[in-house]
Amino acid sequence: MNDIYLAASILSADFTCLREQIQSAEDAGADWIHIDVMDGHFVPNITMGPVVVEACRRLTTLPLDVHLMIEQPELHIETFANAGADLISIHVECNPNIHRTLQQIRALGCKPGIVINPGTPAISIVPLIQQIDYVLVMTVNPGFAAQKYIAEVTPKIAEVNEFLEHYHSNALIEVDGGINAETISLAVNAGARVIVAGSAIFNHPKGISEGIKELRKAVH
Repeated sequence: MNDIYLAASILSADFTCLREQIQSAEDAGADWIHIDVMDGHFVPNITMGPVVVEACRRLTTLPLDVHLMIEQPELHIETFANAGADLISIHVECNPNIHRTLQQIRALGCKPGIVINPGTPAISIVPLIQQIDYVLVMTVNPGFAAQKYIAEVTPKIAEVNEFLEHYHSNALIEVDGGINAETISLAVNAGARVIVAGSAIFNHPKGISEGIKELRKAVH
């Protein structure tokens, strides 16, 4: 399938040589760079902030896909947009004024996306469909890299796809969590078009290029 985008998640990258890691992913055919932002409150981990987004912006021309797993994301949208984000996604679970925040993301020149956790029903996206460019369906509970794909989420990906088609939306479905050469086809066959992979790319025993090659091969 030629319309599958691979987003390399730097959560699994070696930060002692981030430039080389991102360049290797880009050279191997990654389409986006995925940046997970965690605050230790919404999820039980603390990771990257706008400084890392700024650094990535200097290292690559690939779209920067920033996933905000933080409380009150509306307070930080402008900072991440100014840091160089191209796409910014926020969780439906943590933003009571989500329409306004999505409007803010678009007004700042970024593509807005919404994220739903494994336990959040697909129907929660319906009131937001007209305001988004993509839906990120988490296939693990967010917070840590290298988790196992939750197979029970696969039917929800298909359900999200049905909602998007019903409302004539061109929004893409993105998936993140436990994606490797064995699980990628489950998500793609259910309707996912943007695949986030971290460990399968950056921790592949034969290197980054081989990791991306395996993922591409698994869906062709």
